[in-house]
Amino acid sequence: MADRLKDRVAIVVGAGSVGPGWGNGKATAVLFAREGAKVFAVDLQLAAVEETKGIIDKEGGECSVYQADVSKEDQVKGLVDQCIDTYGRIDILHNNVGIVEVGGPVDASKESWDRVVAVNLTSQYLTCKYVLPHMEKQGKGAIVNIASIAGIRYTGVPYVSYSATKAGSLGLTRSVALEYAKRGIRCNAILPGLLNTPMIVEPLKEAYAGGDVDQMLRIRDEQCPMGKMGDAWDVAYAALYLASDEAKYVTGANLVVDGGITCKFA
Repeated sequence: MADRLKDRVAIVVGAGSVGPGWGNGKATAVLFAREGAKVFAVDLQLAAVEETKGIIDKEGGECSVYQADVSKEDQVKGLVDQCIDTYGRIDILHNNVGIVEVGGPVDASKESWDRVVAVNLTSQYLTCKYVLPHMEKQGKGAIVNIASIAGIRYTGVPYVSYSATKAGSLGLTRSVALEYAKRGIRCNAILPGLLNTPMIVEPLKEAYAGGDVDQMLRIRDEQCPMGKMGDAWDVAYAALYLASDEAKYVTGANLVVDGGITCKFA
């Protein structure tokens, strides 16, 4: 199948990668473009999102970039306005941006808590706030929020702010889905499990293996029923499905992409 998103405009928030390789947002932006979408790629790091655009351009796709801190309301309004000025509509909103900071309810600082809540949850609220009126005018739209299995399970890592924000993302997704269901707008969440992406290295290497990245990757692979972690493309293809008309009767759903790990008792 091809052209599943032909002529649609997709905002991908967090479209760069924090390190070498493929992050979820980078893979999703490239995949959306391969399927015919005009991608409005947003990231805090301009060099990272320009790398994503370079891949899309080389493959003959269409992509515009925008640098923004999506935890800031004025910058979110600005990116949405720019997308409308550039393409005239918004068919898909993909909320991928997120950070992890290790710390339990006692040892996590208030500053760390506020930072993770702003980036992981407030950003999704703000993008929905400014994108939804445009989708409502069109009478159609699809929103895909990246949550995590950490929103429904304790993963063994003490990152209370991350878990709380990912659970919050599920509540936000459900609220938007039901409020806008009769207005032609769908909203769904993806819950990735353990993934091997650039995002996990710096924040989690100490928590897993005292700084030994290779050992951390081995431990995480062994935790997965399929014997290895997933990758960014597993999330990207799930996002493609939820953004496409193949999921036209799917809203308010939590799509778990975890290799079966949440099926385990322990």
